Amino acid sequence: MTDLKTLESDVLAQVAAAADLAALDAVRVAALGKTGSISGLLKTLGAMSPEERKTQGAAINALRDAATAAIADRKAGLEAAELDARLASETLDLTLPAPYRRKGSVHPTMQTMDEMVAIFAEMGFAVAEGPDIDDDFHNFTALNFPPKHPAREMHDTFFFNPKTNEDGSEAERLLLRTHTSTVQVRTMMSQKPPIRIIAPGRTYRCDNDATHTPVFHQVEGLVIDKGIHMGHLKWTLETFLARFFETDAVTTQFRPHHFPFTEPSAEMDVQCDRSGGEIKIGQGTSWLEILGCGMVHPNVLRACGIDPDEYQGFAFGMGVDRLGMLKYGMPDLRDMFSSDSRWLAHYGFSAFAAPNAASGLS
Repeated sequence: MTDLKTLESDVLAQVAAAADLAALDAVRVAALGKTGSISGLLKTLGAMSPEERKTQGAAINALRDAATAAIADRKAGLEAAELDARLASETLDLTLPAPYRRKGSVHPTMQTMDEMVAIFAEMGFAVAEGPDIDDDFHNFTALNFPPKHPAREMHDTFFFNPKTNEDGSEAERLLLRTHTSTVQVRTMMSQKPPIRIIAPGRTYRCDNDATHTPVFHQVEGLVIDKGIHMGHLKWTLETFLARFFETDAVTTQFRPHHFPFTEPSAEMDVQCDRSGGEIKIGQGTSWLEILGCGMVHPNVLRACGIDPDEYQGFAFGMGVDRLGMLKYGMPDLRDMFSSDSRWLAHYGFSAFAAPNAASGLS
């Protein structure tokens, strides 16, 4: 028969020496498990005589109860010590300054717009702003749009419901501006030449696909002065593109086009490589349309109170979102307006990386 006192001393010593809950559980299994030392003694009771069972059974059960109680006490002590250690390690000192945690980022559209503004500011352009809700005169009539021009139709423009004046006459119809050219009109009507401005902002059109959205962003430029010609326009745009794409290898071409508010009008293409999975500016043999431009139409100057025989000017307009797609490799314009935090975490910019001439654009 096993010496119960010796076994009890060994088990209690192992329980006291257990350094963690895993070691304590190993002691429990070795003593009280199905094949444990104390459980093995309990299995021998069936082969004993009634007299032996009476004395040995009480002693073995007392050993089991002592081991169980010791294990429970040691478990409670180890759990309390583990909790104290966790509380000590996870304690926050509320008197210390909070650690920096980046939870947001600058949207690529805003980053691209800031880059464009920084470049044109270096070139001497001022920033002009105007209302998103404007009237038919500033959005169409002053820009030489004929009365039946397709751009006035509902499938292109978000019109507000018609209203009447107090005398019963029809009021000027309001709309969501389809371009930031409305800011150019307001600037020419309120400011005498020379004028050199850019007009960044949101614009709205009834369109939605991979490269068009109902709400998008434009930066339009306007220069009005004496002796302005297409050469000035070409230099301005080529200088901008070289700075924006951060390469001197930008090659461009002008194609004749038609815009009601410029004459002559042109679309500007940039040479690029489309052979791989991304568009590479400044190399390859393909051409990509990037903006529209031209010399300000004399009718626009007259509508804004400027003598076209004395002053000339040029204007251009480009999509901020589309330029951001080209520069930073974003495949679908609609993702910019999806409010997906994962997409923004991937393409977003640090708020501390503001574009400027000293540290660079991107």
